[in-house]
Amino acid sequence: MSLLSDVAADPRVCLICGDRATGLHYGIISCEGCKGFFKRSICNKRVYRCSRDKNCEMSRKQRNRCQYCRLLKCLQMGMNRKAIREDGMPGGRNKSIGPVQITDEEIERIMSGQEFKEEASLPEHTWSNNGDSSDHSSPSNGASEGNQPSPASTLSSNRSVEMNGGYTAALRDQYMNTPMNTPYQLLPHLFSYHAQSGLLAPQPRSLYPQSHPLVLQLVAAEDLAPLTTPMLIEDGYKVTQVELFALLCRLADELLFRQISWIKKLPFFCELSIEDYTCLLSSTWQELILLSCLTIYSAQIFGDLADVTAKYTPSEDEMQGFSENGMEVMERLIYLFRKFHQLKVSNEEYACMKAINFLNQDIRGLTNVSQLEQLNKRYWYVCQDYTEYKYPHQPKRFPEIMMCLPEIRFMAGKLVNVPLEQLPLLFKAVLHSCKSMLCKAFSSRTHRWAMSR
Repeated sequence: MSLLSDVAADPRVCLICGDRATGLHYGIISCEGCKGFFKRSICNKRVYRCSRDKNCEMSRKQRNRCQYCRLLKCLQMGMNRKAIREDGMPGGRNKSIGPVQITDEEIERIMSGQEFKEEASLPEHTWSNNGDSSDHSSPSNGASEGNQPSPASTLSSNRSVEMNGGYTAALRDQYMNTPMNTPYQLLPHLFSYHAQSGLLAPQPRSLYPQSHPLVLQLVAAEDLAPLTTPMLIEDGYKVTQVELFALLCRLADELLFRQISWIKKLPFFCELSIEDYTCLLSSTWQELILLSCLTIYSAQIFGDLADVTAKYTPSEDEMQGFSENGMEVMERLIYLFRKFHQLKVSNEEYACMKAINFLNQDIRGLTNVSQLEQLNKRYWYVCQDYTEYKYPHQPKRFPEIMMCLPEIRFMAGKLVNVPLEQLPLLFKAVLHSCKSMLCKAFSSRTHRWAMSR
């Protein structure tokens, strides 16, 4: 079936790649992946090359193979680059701007970079056709497109955003003059990434005074105590599918209750309307639970719960009935575990990530989007300041942490679609694989330590 017929059958299909669309982005119906790709391409003034005939297939699986043809399709379908905010921040510059029809000559000028050269004096960036390093849609290349990405989805770990003094001052005025309660003023500076930062010696600096109290307030709102759901099983006991499913439900109940309590302790809780925080919680609770399981509760989840799932033996029918969607979820959850295990996210970083993910102004039904956008920016900069101060020798740490959020959102949406009867097998497979990785890593470290003595 052709893409056009798919669109006719389901108006929620992305006009670029055929993936599930999430709304009207830059004038046309598209998915979050193509929305983010188009924004990055235009904001970063990228010029791509096609190694084929400039007519590559655009589908969910093939869209990352040729960035040239993907951007070409975006322009041909009417994506409006004038709807992108010039400062690169979330939110369109003009919500009323719709699709545009531009001539082939105009498209060629954009694709060749000629249009960018005339618009700005910034140097032109040429990217190879081996993949867009910031378009993370599979576990193999770093992270994934989320179904509702935060500003993290527009970042690239090797992006350079050096600003001159005048522009920095303008942004400082924009943020500092925002009407917010005094203790929560936005940071009076703009941070930079340097493409060659890994080659330069880190410059020691102090933490900005606004950051420390904001981070402490977020950490204080967290319940860092161990989970209380019993996860101890007698040796030799065989856990059934029903028993494991019941345990997973009890864990989910406790984790959800902790998220509700967390919201009420947030420093900006009283600033949000009841309608907005209810809407935010109902849309993000799965993401918040998944994030907490990969960070502050990871020792129990990948330790105690993994031991319980090891005592569960799925039947042949359960094995045969495991869906393709379940397999994809399993692979990407294992990838996420490896990523978080590698990063070793601190409690402070986790608290900031969680707040940024929760303050998602793209969720439908919100009453005060501009307020949420300002709050999101506030904690975005706070997290960046803290991470760069705490880990000066890891210049790419902040973008790597932020790029985990789109993957968290994507996986939370995928988990909801896994049939309930397949969850015990899914958790057994994921936790077994992750615990095996931990055991191998520990064994390798022990061996190296013994050899060095």
